[in-house]
Amino acid sequence: MNLEQSFIGTGTQADFTIQREQARFNMIEQQIRTWEVLDATVLDLLKQIPREDFVPEQYQGLAFADLEIPIGDGEMMLSPKMEARIVQALDIKNTDKVLEIGTGSGYLTALLATLAKQVVSVDINPDLSKTAQQRLAAHHIANISLLVGDAANGWPAEAPYDVIVFTGSLPVTPTQVEQQLAEGGRMFVVTGEAPVMEATMIRRITGNHFKRDVLFETCVPALSNAPQPERFQF
Repeated sequence: MNLEQSFIGTGTQADFTIQREQARFNMIEQQIRTWEVLDATVLDLLKQIPREDFVPEQYQGLAFADLEIPIGDGEMMLSPKMEARIVQALDIKNTDKVLEIGTGSGYLTALLATLAKQVVSVDINPDLSKTAQQRLAAHHIANISLLVGDAANGWPAEAPYDVIVFTGSLPVTPTQVEQQLAEGGRMFVVTGEAPVMEATMIRRITGNHFKRDVLFETCVPALSNAPQPERFQF
């Protein structure tokens, strides 16, 4: 079912456009604002970048739904409110260099790139990276380097970064990746194990001085090939 088929009635193209924009409005007002995303820049960005263009065709009817959407090979697109909350928390500047670990659908990549100077986005899955590249190119978003590889331990070749964001959860805090932050840089990561995880903002104050703030509790799919903590064995 595509996005147009998800609306009741056949109607005209103008009717469909009105219904689609109403669905986008409802997503922002009923899901995102109520989850404490109130930054005007972020809300305007959600209107500017069409989320439906980054959703697999068979799930187009769910483009604005409050859920995670399958994007292939067991991977999931984060819910709209989570994507918005991440962007708001990172407070991205137009001088920032961003590392995104897990390109996924490419939608969060588009949001980040629209605000930042440069985004380095790495995905372990070449098919997902290729599809994201096509979607981003269709929207003429060019300040992105899409790379294929395992960035669970960061991507030191392009470090340092002003911003690092993990799009999947990790069982423990990635202290090795913290070292790839520039001074004053910040990293968003969800850590822990289901059903309760913590979304955390880590800031590099200076040298090895980091500040960690838990933003909220959540539960999101694990990052592919996420490093696992050592388990005590009897």
